[in-house]
Order: sequence, then C-alpha cells, then structure tokens
Amino acid sequence: MSEKEKRTVDVAAAQMLDKAQEIGFLTTFDRAKAQEPRCTFGNTGICCRICIQGPCRILPKKPGGNKGICGAADYTIVARNTVRYIAGGASAHSDHGRHIAETLLHVAEGKLKDYQVTDPDKLMRVAKKIGVETEGRSVDDITKDVANAALDEFGRMHEQDLTWITSNCIDSRLAVLHNTTIMPTNINLSIAQLLHQTHVGNDADPVNIIFGGLKTALCDYDGMALATDLSDILFGTGVPVVTEANLGAIKADKVNIAVHGHNPLLSQMVVKAAREMNDEAKAAGASGINIVGICCTGNEVLTREGVAIATNFATQELAILTGAMDAMVVDVQCIMPSLRSLAECYHTKIVTTMPIMKIPGSYHLAFDEHHAIDSAKEIIRLAIDAYKNRDAAKVSIPDVKSTVVAGFTLESLLNIFKKVNPDNPIRVLIDAIEAGEIKGVALFAGCNNLKGPHDYNHLTVAQELAKNDVFMVATGCAAQCFGKEGLLNGEGVQKYAGEGLKKLFARLNEKAGLTTELPLVFHMGSCVDNSRAQELVTLMAKEMGLDNAEVPYVATAPEAMSEKAIAIGSWNVALGNPVHVGVVPPIVGSTLVNDIVTKIAEDVFGGFFFWETDPVKAAGKMVEILEERNWKNRIRAKARQAKEAQ
Repeated sequence: MSEKEKRTVDVAAAQMLDKAQEIGFLTTFDRAKAQEPRCTFGNTGICCRICIQGPCRILPKKPGGNKGICGAADYTIVARNTVRYIAGGASAHSDHGRHIAETLLHVAEGKLKDYQVTDPDKLMRVAKKIGVETEGRSVDDITKDVANAALDEFGRMHEQDLTWITSNCIDSRLAVLHNTTIMPTNINLSIAQLLHQTHVGNDADPVNIIFGGLKTALCDYDGMALATDLSDILFGTGVPVVTEANLGAIKADKVNIAVHGHNPLLSQMVVKAAREMNDEAKAAGASGINIVGICCTGNEVLTREGVAIATNFATQELAILTGAMDAMVVDVQCIMPSLRSLAECYHTKIVTTMPIMKIPGSYHLAFDEHHAIDSAKEIIRLAIDAYKNRDAAKVSIPDVKSTVVAGFTLESLLNIFKKVNPDNPIRVLIDAIEAGEIKGVALFAGCNNLKGPHDYNHLTVAQELAKNDVFMVATGCAAQCFGKEGLLNGEGVQKYAGEGLKKLFARLNEKAGLTTELPLVFHMGSCVDNSRAQELVTLMAKEMGLDNAEVPYVATAPEAMSEKAIAIGSWNVALGNPVHVGVVPPIVGSTLVNDIVTKIAEDVFGGFFFWETDPVKAAGKMVEILEERNWKNRIRAKARQAKEAQ
C-alpha cells in the first residue's frame, strides 16, 4: 500500500489532501497522525474520569495502583466507560427521534404549514403495527395518536415495554429481553438511570453495569425505529433512485450547498426550497443550485430525493477544499468544528441551525419549523451571496464520481422481492440461502475512523463478502463509501460478486422492472435506519421459524468511531446478532469485560462482539459465522423431518 493509500482509498479525497498540503491546512488526517502515539490507558479503557479525584489509571503490577482511588478495579472502570458511550449514543439517536415525533404531532395539530403527512400508507402500517385504531378515523387523528405513542416512549411513568421494540421483535426474542431484565420501559429514564448507576460510589459489578448498558442500547434501537417510521410518514418512504457520489458531484457552474448532519427536518426543506430558487441563482451568474449530501443528512435526502453524496465523515473538510462549496448547512452530530477554520481560506459559509450545535465564528441561522421554507430560503440566499464572492482560481473539483442506485428502504426491497415471489417476498432471500446460492445477509454500519486508512476496511470487507456470496445492506458512512467506490451499482455485482450471488441478482434484475441494474450493496439509509435492517432480520426469523440468534445474519462496523456506533452494536448483540468491529475499542484493558461481550454474550443473547482490524480476516470470520448458523439450521430441519416421519 502506497503512502497515499495509507491515508485513503478514495482517489478524489487523495487529490484534495494533496491540495490541503499545498495551502498548508492541517486536515483531520493530519490531526489524527499528530495524536500518535495514543495513551495506552485510554486506548484500553482503564482510565477513569468519572470523578475529579482522578483521572485514575490502572497499573496492574503496582501495589495500590492496580485500582482507582475509590477502589474500583479495571473491570469496573472499563464497564462504566463502555456503557457511558452507550448512553451518549442512545441520547443522540433518541433525541433525533423525539424531534421528529414532536414535529409530526404539530403537523397533525395544524401548527406547521410547511410539513405534511407525505406517506399516509406508511402511517396506516405503523399505526396498525403499534396498535393505534385506524378504522373510520381521519388521517390527522391517527397521526396524533402515532406521534403521541412515540412521545410516550420518552417519559411514560408506568411500567410498559417500549412500543417500537415490542412491535418489531418476535416473541422468542422478547422473552430473552425479559428474562435478562433488560427490557426498557422509558427512554429518558433508562439513560438517566445508567448515568446514575455509573456515578462514583455506585455500581461496581461489571455484569450488572453491562446489563444496564444493554437496556439503554435497546432504547437507542427504539428511538431509531420510531425516527425511521415517522420520517417516512413525514417525508415519504424511499424508492429506488439513480444519482451519483463523490466530490465530482459538486458543480463548478452552480451554487453548491452541502447539507450535513443527521436531521431530515432541515435538509428536506433546503432541497424543497432550492427547487424554487434556481432563478435567483441564475440572476447571480450561476446555472442553478446544486444540493449535495454529507453524512446521514445526506443519506436522508439521497433516499427520498435522489440528492448526490459528496463524501462521508472523515473527508467532510475536503468538500470545502474544492473551492466550489458556497455553503455547508449543518444540523447535529458528526460535524467537525474544524470546518469553520477551513472556510476562512475560502468564501464558504458554514451555517449552524440547531440550538445544541454551534461553532464559534460560523453563521447561526436558527431553523424555525413554524416557518421552515422561509428559514431554508434564508440559508440558500446566503449561499447565493457567497457564490458571488467565489474565487475561480481556487476551484479544483476532482473529476471523480460513481453512479449510485439507492433508496432501498425495507418496503422498496420487499417490493423488488415481490416481483419474484408475489405471495411471500421474504422467501426470495430465504430460498437463496436454503439453496446454497448465498450464505446469508450482512449489515454494514458505522462511521470512519482514521486509526486505519479511510474507507479501506469498509471496501475490503464488502469485496470479500461479495465473492463469498453474502447479500449486503448498508447505512451511514459505510454506505457512502460504497457509493463513492462504485459498489452501489450493477457494475459492482459483475466485478465482485460470487457465482451464487450473481444468480440471485440475475433473477432480481429480470423481474425488478427498474431502468438500471441492482447494486451490489443495498443502501438502506442513514444511521437511524439501521432499524430497517433489524426489521429485515425479524421478517427472516418469522418466516424461517427461528429466533433472531439463529438467522444467518451478521453486522459489521469496519470503521466504528462514535458513541452511536457503540450503542448500535450493543443492541444488535442484545437482539441476537453477531457484530464485527474493525477498530479495537477501549475495552480490552479488562479481560473480564472483554470476555463478557465477546464470549459470554453469545451464551446469553446469541449475539456477540468480535474485534478484528484485518478486513480480510474479519470477512472470513463473518462467513464462518453464517456458515455455522446455516449448518445448525440444516441439522435442526433434518431432526424435525425425522421426528415428523415417526
């Protein structure tokens, strides 16, 4: 691997990193390198900062230093640190969901003129799923009940299992959650209790702490699931779209606006308003307005509107380095504070919009949901004004982009399967597994992490799984990597898929009725849309007559980075899914805790974590897991047949 490839496998990103070096700007790649060597105590999770007597670090061979000042052992410290990551991730996803639920309620109450129920069919499906009466009732009344049911998840004061968990899980998995006492009843309460549980002088039992973390991780899943459902109701459930990805999606002749962050409430309005304002851009000398996406806000508008992806998390700065980005509009999560200092080298306006996310020196235009289109137009006019000050001599857009076929919500995926099997669409996947064409399903999730080359782990694991006939779905920055590198189109199938996987795609393409071939990896949306993938597992489990822990399904976060990724991985484990993480997390400082999450978890939940930084070895282990589950299922099926024959 060359020195450039050690930074990133993205050709466009490599070009922009060279440009950053030319102008003397230190990117996140430079800052990551400057952090080396990293603190061993922090890297392994045995540094405790929960109280201000410390920080305490564990020195196993030093008398007195082998525990914290309060007497906390390595396993207590590692467990506390780990579950506090989960609390942070659950807070982010659930707050996102709460914001969507409040907006939906205000729509039903007639308080927001710029939003509406775009997908009433999804509304009816969700209402039925969670037990809201629909017969003879108005859309507004049903919407109010659905929105209130979602808001109840955050603060109900009586014992009741979280609705989106109970409505999305099979009975055998719900029994596991109850038997292990990790079924949550209140999102806010679970997060608060976990922070209390891990306060200095509280719980020191690592198993009990981990179980508290899993309970909160399930709240993360619940908040994600309701956010996905309600966003589909508000903005529409995505259908297959064709667009493009990488920095080449930025257009030199247009006003370029990047939407970046995670909340579709803003980005949807920016896309809508931009379509009404092309004449204003032309009056400023541009040929129109070009919206591109970064991170999960980008995935939201890609799924529903076909907006092109510029790049993913680690390379967000590089969109500004093109010199053609007139405004970057950000909401919440995964936004680098460094964007503002880089924008000073260009004409780019960084616009923050949410009360909990501001960057010193940036423009802050508070997004007003009561005047959403007007707020979006104000932001776009700022970008148009910035375009007038663009320095053409600084514009350098890499001529690098790939065709992307995306918009694969669970509904749109099942609609394609329905073309092959109208009566039972999910059987298409299961039949392919039972026939030995494919080994199972893998979910790619997560971020970028510059402890390794940018996008390399995502890409390599996917290529290895493809040649081993694994059906793949993806969300978040992993999905954006695949878009940039040509795996979200039909050429990826021909280039990387094994013969069995190609046979499945041939059947699907013959029946799908699309204007283009299906992609090697199915883009299912943003981070919160990992809930779509879990619904897919649940459908497979129901049809196969299995528990989740027996379904040939694995999840992988090849470049996990954020607290959200830790929360997502944890609820996957609780719901019975094996989870690969391509970055060794700060947990290995305690052999006990590491064994709990990588070994004992499998005995209790069926799901478990495993760490593997080598992407080829990781893919090999994932294939082994799928093959083992298939082997066990064949043995069970033979045993059932023998019993029935008696």
